Amino acid sequence: MTTESKPEFHFIYLRFKDMLSKFAGKSLQIRAENPNQCELIGPPTPRSKGKEVWFGAARIGKRYVSYHLMPVYVFPDLLDGISPELKKRMQGKSCFNYTHVDERLFHELSELTKQGYERYKKEGFIG
Repeated sequence: MTTESKPEFHFIYLRFKDMLSKFAGKSLQIRAENPNQCELIGPPTPRSKGKEVWFGAARIGKRYVSYHLMPVYVFPDLLDGISPELKKRMQGKSCFNYTHVDERLFHELSELTKQGYERYKKEGFIG
């Protein structure tokens, strides 16, 4: 199965890219080197030990669209209280996979992204 056979994947990807873009600015920038993937990256900070700060990403794959949110990897307590439905979308410690639009879960994921951004700021990962 290819992404061409899943037109909904592009729509999901654009929603995820929009979620990340809301936090682009002085501290973080969107980097999109191809039309199926984007990353939200920040410059090195003392807290990141001289490495770029990787906040999140969205990517269209063959079977699903992935949303990576690094704050939940760094601060797993951010996942306390997420719905069981959102938890089922998780693969690994910081990746959420979707095959179809789910507005309720998109809203929850957007709120989790906002909490992650605020936590990164508070903890000095971003300026």
